[in-house]
Amino acid sequence: MSFWIVAGAITVSVAAVLVRAVLRGAGRDTGSRTASDIEVYRAQLAEVDRDVARGVVTKDDAERVHAEIARRLIAADKAQKSEDSTQHRAPVGAALAIIAVGVVGSLASYLWLGAPGYGDMALKDRIAFAEEVRKTRPAQSVAQDSLPPFVDPAEMDDRYRALMAQLRETVAARPDDQQGHALLAQQERRIGNYAAAVQAQARLVELKAGGASPQELADLGELRILAAGGYVSPEAEMSLRAALVKDRSNSTARYYIGLMLAQTGRPDQAFRIWDQLLRAGPADAPWIPPILEQIEELAQLAGVNYSVPDIGTGTQRGPTAADVENAAEMTPAERMEMIGSMVVGLSERLATEGGPARDWARLISSLGVLGEWERAAAIHANAVEVFAGDQSAIELINAAGRKAGVVE
Repeated sequence: MSFWIVAGAITVSVAAVLVRAVLRGAGRDTGSRTASDIEVYRAQLAEVDRDVARGVVTKDDAERVHAEIARRLIAADKAQKSEDSTQHRAPVGAALAIIAVGVVGSLASYLWLGAPGYGDMALKDRIAFAEEVRKTRPAQSVAQDSLPPFVDPAEMDDRYRALMAQLRETVAARPDDQQGHALLAQQERRIGNYAAAVQAQARLVELKAGGASPQELADLGELRILAAGGYVSPEAEMSLRAALVKDRSNSTARYYIGLMLAQTGRPDQAFRIWDQLLRAGPADAPWIPPILEQIEELAQLAGVNYSVPDIGTGTQRGPTAADVENAAEMTPAERMEMIGSMVVGLSERLATEGGPARDWARLISSLGVLGEWERAAAIHANAVEVFAGDQSAIELINAAGRKAGVVE
């Protein structure tokens, strides 16, 4: 409430100053140039009379000058009356209208774009708030129940509809059939019945107990997200993290974990995950198009000056491990000629665009070979900070640090 009181007081004060300036300006304008001309002409008439009295000007010349000045005075007086009645009222009204539109427009813009009553937060508070949002976000059932019930697609023919009904009956009659549940989850997903697909996939994972593959767990998480209309619920996150426990490189799970972080107020972490996925490719991976659509906006929210990199080539940028090993056998001059430019280019790219952990590791190793240990240690510390929370990336970076002699 105090925010609106202060904001309202400031708005009224500014509007009052502007209105006062307009009205005062209008008053001055009414008697401005034309009024000044009238005063000049009257002074000239008086001066002519004084010149006649002193004998400086003859009476005939004075009459001619007097007539000309009087003519100009009458014209100026008419112009002033016309100006008062037509020219000044419209600009004043227009100015007041513009002020009113500005005040109302500012209020409307803030209500649309701003967050009334929501003050700025320190980084520590933002992180704590995001964690609270993540912990208290709605459950899977709440999200699913908020969506309309599934309806068979209009293009679904009668034969396929009959086959689906038969498959559902068969799987219901054989609740322990893993292959049946896998097939049912696939077909329910195909027609867009994601809620039913979740049930089938969840039963499949349950039947396999600890033997479910990372991709099966990731598929369960993805189906839960699809069934919730794109929302990553706590249950979906649980499935995705279970997949990552078995395979840290599972791209499906990593993409959706990034989506969860973006939804819960951690665009910095989401950007790092998606940037790594984008650079790793391949270009035809299903997660590449949605990342390309959102990553620039995500980078802006994360405070990163970012340009979308080239993807899909599968080639490495910067010196390879073989380059580094060969350089170690050369003379210092030959080593610098072979690897120096590559190290510079890789360092500049990582500093401006970022990159996957393997590129950071190659740079650290290369600097160790070249004997630039202080620089290697500084880049190692930076990389550890960039990839905080990604254990596999940290292990790769620490291995490069040990190789360069900057990590014990």
